[in-house]
Amino acid sequence: MNPSMLCDDLPAADDPMDDWLFLSHKSVEFLSDTTSLQETGDKGKLKSKLVSVWNSVKYGWSLKQKTKFSKSSPLILLGKSYELKDEANKERFRRSFASLLWLTYRRGFPQLAGSSLTTDSGWGCVLRTGQMLLARGLLTHLMPPGWMWSVWYRAVKDDLDLPHHADCTDCKSNMRLVELGASSGKKAGDWYGPSIVAHILQKAVAASVDLPNLVVYVAQDCTIYLQDVRGLCERPPPHSWKSVIILVPVRLGGQDLNPSYISCVKKLLELQCCIGIIGGRPKHSLFFVGFQDDQLLYLDPHYCQLTVNVTKENFPLESFHCKYPRKMPFSRMDPSCTIGFYASGQQELELLCTNVNEVVSTSAEGYPMFIFSEGESWKDEEHSSSPVHRVTYIQRSSDLKRVSTSSSMDEFVLL
Repeated sequence: MNPSMLCDDLPAADDPMDDWLFLSHKSVEFLSDTTSLQETGDKGKLKSKLVSVWNSVKYGWSLKQKTKFSKSSPLILLGKSYELKDEANKERFRRSFASLLWLTYRRGFPQLAGSSLTTDSGWGCVLRTGQMLLARGLLTHLMPPGWMWSVWYRAVKDDLDLPHHADCTDCKSNMRLVELGASSGKKAGDWYGPSIVAHILQKAVAASVDLPNLVVYVAQDCTIYLQDVRGLCERPPPHSWKSVIILVPVRLGGQDLNPSYISCVKKLLELQCCIGIIGGRPKHSLFFVGFQDDQLLYLDPHYCQLTVNVTKENFPLESFHCKYPRKMPFSRMDPSCTIGFYASGQQELELLCTNVNEVVSTSAEGYPMFIFSEGESWKDEEHSSSPVHRVTYIQRSSDLKRVSTSSSMDEFVLL
């Protein structure tokens, strides 16, 4: 490839000595902590520490590696397009990417109920990507259009009151999501699938007293029931409609991603109403926020950081933002994912339905990724604490296979 076609300064390279200092610091920290844990005989905490330090070293080492982007192709980031051959566009992309909330593994938070865990390292990555999608929705909901984070604004109240106001970050939020997961049969240390996390996020927003004007709707059996969505959003005059985050759990293939859906995923990420995708590689969750050519752009939650006390005034925000964009081929994408959309009102919801339906109705050789229905869902499912699935979708006639329905959508929908 012609080097002139690459944008290789996003961001600028750091001093390699920083990486060695990072590893040295982690080694000293690890030896100090594990020695004390061995003396007390706490094997559970020792194992937890091993996992968290391993993730810190493994992902901290690769985090600062430069990612190369093409100057000849547009770079898409959540509905916006950037031509990187233009310096002004390049800077706007840097700022836009750094403004996304980056929620990673954390260590050192209070012991989770029913376990000896003081970190979510090694098991909580889907919860973290779910938090990032919700955080994107909350930023869109609470902040003015075009808002960008600035490193000069240190205080929460000065620039970004979202983490404290909505309580969407770090250990308190993670502990809350783990508690809500109990109704789906999940506990701390379990692996969470994208569809289960979607329902947990729905319950979290419904339980929040700080978000009276926002609701979360989770599609059932790859169907968005518009009567149910409107029922959640409508309020009697003179009140305006509630804003809504729509989450659509899907499975885009069998063991591997069906390539027929790649163009559809791209078109969805180009829409202004899309707030990201809870996805990843097999058993390795990532938050997809855009693409360039045949490469997905993502935020990785696997870097393990120390817990930040978000109830403290003027707590530091730097660890909640990432300036190092990463990418991976579409072909490595796990077929199980949850796609998120946001509409601020009634007109925006109708526009969302029109634009999204236009994209998905032309996907995968006539088999839509998901569908819209003017009706309503089954009432017994609507009031159930866990989703019940009856509809079975198939792939193509040449690959016809029946999929047993189960309580986990992650294992049942084939498109």
